This record gives sequence, C-alpha cells and structure tokens, in this order.
Amino acid sequence: MERNQNILKDTFGRQHSYLRISLTELCNLRCTYCMPAEGIQLSPRSHIMNYDEVYTIAKTFVDHGVTKIRLTGGEPLVRKDVSIILAKLATLNVELAISTNAVTVDRFIDIFKACNIRNINVSLDSLVAEKFNQITRRNDFDKVYKNILLLIKEGFNVKLNAVLIKDFNDNEIVDFINLTKELPISVRFIEFMPFDGNKWDKAKMVTYTEVMTLVNTSFETNEIIRIKDAPNDTSKNYKIKGYKGSFAIISSVTNPFCDSCNRIRLTANGRLKNCLFSSSESDLLTPLRAGKNIEPIIQKAIRAKFKIRGGMDTLEKLESPELHSKNRSMISIGG
Repeated sequence: MERNQNILKDTFGRQHSYLRISLTELCNLRCTYCMPAEGIQLSPRSHIMNYDEVYTIAKTFVDHGVTKIRLTGGEPLVRKDVSIILAKLATLNVELAISTNAVTVDRFIDIFKACNIRNINVSLDSLVAEKFNQITRRNDFDKVYKNILLLIKEGFNVKLNAVLIKDFNDNEIVDFINLTKELPISVRFIEFMPFDGNKWDKAKMVTYTEVMTLVNTSFETNEIIRIKDAPNDTSKNYKIKGYKGSFAIISSVTNPFCDSCNRIRLTANGRLKNCLFSSSESDLLTPLRAGKNIEPIIQKAIRAKFKIRGGMDTLEKLESPELHSKNRSMISIGG
C-alpha cells in the first residue's frame, strides 16, 4: 500500500492524526469507574505487544499521518520496559505525551525530558485524601499530589483529569477550579461514562450543564473567560480571570464531540479501536507477527467508524447495558 494513500480518513471525512496506545492492562490503583471490583481477565503476557511491536505499529500510523501519540494504560509506568518504549517512540516525528496516575512519576522525570515529553495528563478525582483512597482503593493521595507539584516545578504541562460522580466529588468542583489560581495547570472535568463492569448509572453523572451552572453561581460573570478550543479538542475550555491555570469540561455523554474526532486507540494486546465507545476491534498484532501487511486492516477499521459514539447515537442507546457492556472495561481499553 502506497504511503500517500489516505488510510486514516473515515467515510465522514474525519482525518485521524492522534493515536492513543495502551502499554499495559495492569495498574497500581483500582479506580471504581475504570476497573470492576472483581478485577478483569488479563490478556496472557504473550498476547501483549512487546516494545518492538509497539514501535512498528506506531511507525505505521505515523507514516500515514499520525502526528501525536499518547501512552496510556492501565498505568503505563508500571511496565518494566516503558523507558525503552519511550526512547524508541521518541525517534519518530511525532508529539509524544503520556497519561498517568502519577504514583511513580518522580522516577521518570529525566526520561520524560530526554524523550521530549512535555504534556502529561494526571488522573486525580478528589482533593480529599479519604475520598481519593475510597475511589482508587489505595492510599496514595499524598504521593500523587506531591508528584503533581513536582511535575509543575520541573516545567511540564500538566492536566488533571477528574471523573465527576454525583454525590461523591461534585462538591469539589469549585475547589478544583480554585486550584488553578496559583498553579498553571488545566483541570478537566469528565462526565462519567459507561463501560463494562463500572456500574454506570445516568443518575451518577454530572453533566456539562450542571458544572457550568455551579460555576456561574460561584464566580462573577465577568470573571469567567471562555478560552478558544484547539482544533479537534474534546473539551470546552475556560479560566477564571487572574488565575494562572484553566479548567475544562469533557462532555462525551451529553454533548459528544464526534464531528471533529481525530482519535484512534491501540490496546495493549494490539487491537485497534476506532472509537472509545465501540465494541468492535481489529486485531493488528496477530497479522503483524505473521509478517502480513497491517495497513489494509487499519484502513478497513477506520472506514467502519460510526458517526457518533460507536453507533450509540442517542442517550437511550448509551443507557442500554446490552450495548455499552459489550465494550471492554476502561482499564483494558486505555485511558
């Protein structure tokens, strides 16, 4: 297949230039919205991409127009050869970023800098240690918060991702925004999304409208500044006048951004997902190991992408367990 053939454009004209690669299904936290309480059936180790396979598949996508790669998990930093993977991917002509829970991020500062990784997303769902421990099922709040401050000190661009759950952390929205007063970070509030095993309930969701209603009652109108969103942005961005940082809302459920989607996902066991919500996957690893050309498989997967949320184009469809439970749990997709 010729390099100039546009295999990353779907039937709706969307060009996919952003690849998210999950490096592992393992994690050192157990967040309730991500991993079922009983855990998940892990892929056999032999089914997980090795570092050469990660690089080879990534390079194929870069050759066809991917300009940004974000590494996810599970928790990508628990993988023993993650430093090798970072170094290999850093040789590609691509923006390299990573999503982490920051539990061990202090060990990788020098590696990030050497690989020119500047943009780091950190999951943090509560500023209250007790609630953090409850939702993650681990007692690492102090370590995580200290490492967030370390990342800022070391000059990284830090985004905090907080999944909002009604009657759990929705009373911390203003506290998160006030965190941006002195810290040059972006706090991003994410609507609770349905995945296999996370006991999703629409009643637990805090919507974009509800967040902005709270913001408008907590701050003066002339203090709330709407920031122009970047192309293909998943979030609606704001800041409070005079604050060093900003905040944003990712409303995948109530206000999907599918029209401008440029994202595709590669799972740790080498399967391509053309949409976060899609239950269908395309195996790239097996044919790669068999010495076959994976480009036609990629093209077919991209062209099969639905216009909206993996075909769940109404909230009613999204609410149906028969549909959203066919998808993987979030931890095995890649955050």
